[in-house]
Amino acid sequence: MNIVIVGHVDHGKSTLVGRLLHDTGSLPHGRIEQVRRNCERAGKPFEYAFLIDALRDEQAQGITIDAARVFFRSARRHYIIIDAPGHVEFLKNMISGAARAEAAILVIDAREGVRENSRRHGFMAAMLGIRQIVVAVNKIDLVDFDEESFAAIHEEYAAFLEEVQVAPVAFIPVSGRFGDNLVTASPRTPWYGGRPLLQQIDALDGAGPETEHALRLPVQDVYKFPVRGDDARIIAGTITTGRVAVGDEVEFLPSRKRSRVRSIEGFNVPPAREAAAGSATGVTLTEELYVRPGEVMYRVGEAMPEVGITFRANLFWLDRNPLVRGRRYLLKLATTRVTVHVKEIVQVLDADTLERTRAKQHVGRHEVAECVLETHKPIAFDLGTDAELVATGRFVLVDQYEIAGGGIITEFLSDLSESLREHVRRRYYAWMDGAVTGGERAERYGQRPCLVVLTGSVHPLLVRVARDVERELFAGGGNVYYFGLANLASGLDADIAREHQSSSGETRDENIRHLGEIAHFLTDSGQIVLTTVADIDGYEAETLRILNQPNEMLVIRVGVDRHGVRADLVLPPGLSPEEAAAAVCRKLRVRADVNAQSAASAPPPA
Repeated sequence: MNIVIVGHVDHGKSTLVGRLLHDTGSLPHGRIEQVRRNCERAGKPFEYAFLIDALRDEQAQGITIDAARVFFRSARRHYIIIDAPGHVEFLKNMISGAARAEAAILVIDAREGVRENSRRHGFMAAMLGIRQIVVAVNKIDLVDFDEESFAAIHEEYAAFLEEVQVAPVAFIPVSGRFGDNLVTASPRTPWYGGRPLLQQIDALDGAGPETEHALRLPVQDVYKFPVRGDDARIIAGTITTGRVAVGDEVEFLPSRKRSRVRSIEGFNVPPAREAAAGSATGVTLTEELYVRPGEVMYRVGEAMPEVGITFRANLFWLDRNPLVRGRRYLLKLATTRVTVHVKEIVQVLDADTLERTRAKQHVGRHEVAECVLETHKPIAFDLGTDAELVATGRFVLVDQYEIAGGGIITEFLSDLSESLREHVRRRYYAWMDGAVTGGERAERYGQRPCLVVLTGSVHPLLVRVARDVERELFAGGGNVYYFGLANLASGLDADIAREHQSSSGETRDENIRHLGEIAHFLTDSGQIVLTTVADIDGYEAETLRILNQPNEMLVIRVGVDRHGVRADLVLPPGLSPEEAAAAVCRKLRVRADVNAQSAASAPPPA
């Protein structure tokens, strides 16, 4: 069981954990004697915190900087205790430490009482979906084991947790220094009738072994090793939950490509029959599928992830520059890397006053917010409130190459089609038509406008075919224009990668959306628009199709199909550019004839 221990700086988290290790006999042989000798040489008193504060900066400054992971076991189970920083400057480290926790121990100094980070950490635990919180009122010895001091903190902090909709499991008076109520009940707190800390965390509900949950394998990369004598594509990643075996039927999201597992591979080890959560592994499939890093593999028949582009999220902002409504960031969720923009800031919560501010345009540093985020392409995810599938429900936001915030997805809102169609509806209502109608343009040019997308795996061939088609249609009197993604990348979208630090994947997402909007302008002017998109996938094709509405779009595949996109014309590999261009022109002429016949037979408008 993963438990994060949090609290305000100097409230004694590391000391409490160090003493817990000592009292449960979990320390390596000779460790405590070694730390005592180090303290003597440094001329400082021994502290149990030094047992886990391994970083030199921490021992010099007396604060926890990193999130230390401590392993121990009780009579019931194994634990990982994550000692997270309490200092306000290291909240980023605290969130990363809490990201995999199933429960939290929140430490409050009995003498200092509830402080601002006590509230912040309670907020963050709630935001991260941690619902099992044990409050340890530490240093009870410094108030002479006074029941009234404990009761005052209990009342104040319980009211705070109720406001953030968290029901604490227990409040326990403890002394990390002397070990009171850590492993056994202390005779110095006869007024406390609850369990000691160790018994209390033993009583918490664990999510169970990760191997028993639904399979999630976020795809990290795809490899081929020709030296093996085959062309098998090894789809590699780390299994976050569940298990996979040879013969399992699996599906990849968001592409929805499905196959069966042919083999399970490991680096420099014999093939296995099965792999389980925590394994960095690879699988080959009975059918050769082209999947991309960032997709999530699950086993058919088990709970499947959500697939969408718009979702509600709780997030905590850490950067000095505020999170701004409408601005783009890079979202990282498991192996997914995608551009996201802040569609709406629903409310911002002040962790100290519990004041809720609605309709704000920004989220400041250390503020908690409920937001609506929209990615530029569909992603697969689980809800971060699901304790069994947290790895695919929690994310971070990156700004200027730095992690600037993090949070959990709390609700699926819409998929790609819903979001784009809503955009097209808004565009339609705001659109200002000119004095010339589409019908008049079609009559003048002798053609019906459309977007023609040529796709395949050899981009230079696609460009050559598109240019040949453009030349032939133009020579025949057609109003036609070739517009490629390269025109966007070097023109309208030249600043995308620089401004948003996008990888080539995020830049392509932006290019596709902008291409769809530009295609709509051009087809609305009555033109046939030719473009080339190498290895277009289903979601990219759907994006272009919807954004180009109400005009038609044709997909023409030249050569190998990597992503199973439905094509209006399929040209086999091996055709010369001239042969491929002639076939495309024939398809467009047939389309023009069919449209002309349909228009001639249609009844006159009412």
